[in-house]
Amino acid sequence: MTKVIITGANSFIGTNFIKFSSFREIDQVSLLDTKPEKIDFDKYSVVMHLAAIVHQVKKIPETDYFKVNRDLCLEVAINAKKAGIKQFVFLSTLKVYGKSASDGNLVDENSHCFPEDFYGKSKLAAEIGLRKLESKDFIVSIIRPSLVYGEGVKANMLSLIKLVERYPVLPFGNINNRRNFLYIENLVGYIDKIIEKKASGTFIAIDSKAISTTELIKYISKYLEKKVILIKLPRIALLLMRYLLPGICDRLFGSLEFDNSETLKKLNYSVPFTTSEGIRRTIISYRNQTW
Repeated sequence: MTKVIITGANSFIGTNFIKFSSFREIDQVSLLDTKPEKIDFDKYSVVMHLAAIVHQVKKIPETDYFKVNRDLCLEVAINAKKAGIKQFVFLSTLKVYGKSASDGNLVDENSHCFPEDFYGKSKLAAEIGLRKLESKDFIVSIIRPSLVYGEGVKANMLSLIKLVERYPVLPFGNINNRRNFLYIENLVGYIDKIIEKKASGTFIAIDSKAISTTELIKYISKYLEKKVILIKLPRIALLLMRYLLPGICDRLFGSLEFDNSETLKKLNYSVPFTTSEGIRRTIISYRNQTW
């Protein structure tokens, strides 16, 4: 029986993986409490590494990102390999593609990586280190997910939900961008397939199709049962926003679209939930105050 250990306890992805995965023998270990060399890997065959520093509101030094996202990851992997672990599943990020994923190009698994921020750079460095450790007895599976949402989600998606819930008029009308999102149960399906098939390589995990910010807001308002009027920002306001808040502006108005046909073919996987259904399930859990 396949037994999985998650390094990085009580995370959004880890908690939902335990809840929805077809694998039932799953444990977690906190790397805040346990050093990599002290982890007992003996009864497990798969490590899923989730521990990471993600984007923070406060500024964090580059060295801290690399210390956690690269060095700690590789420490875990080295000790797992020594202990006889057969597969190492690493949750990376689409941020490794940098601008190549936001300049209108359709990016796939084989596209070049040009990360721009410390988060993307440190994750790519971890990927490179892990590939050097791979062998026929130590499979490395790298997953690059888009923005993940679902029960318990925080950060940007939770902010959008609260925005729609509170304000009847929002400046998100007629936005024709294309962005990929990823419902948590779809991500769990990707991970399950990768473990089942002992699949080596790099995989892009996204919902079945990209949608616009306007479509996303409409889904959220529909399932919140909130009537929201969406207006289009004047060009001058958009230009000002791009100047003052470039990061937020890119996330709301920019495109970020990926092609993961190679991943789906290799895994023989079809995502079970559309983005609309994923948002519906997320809103149900939000309204029921289950997180």
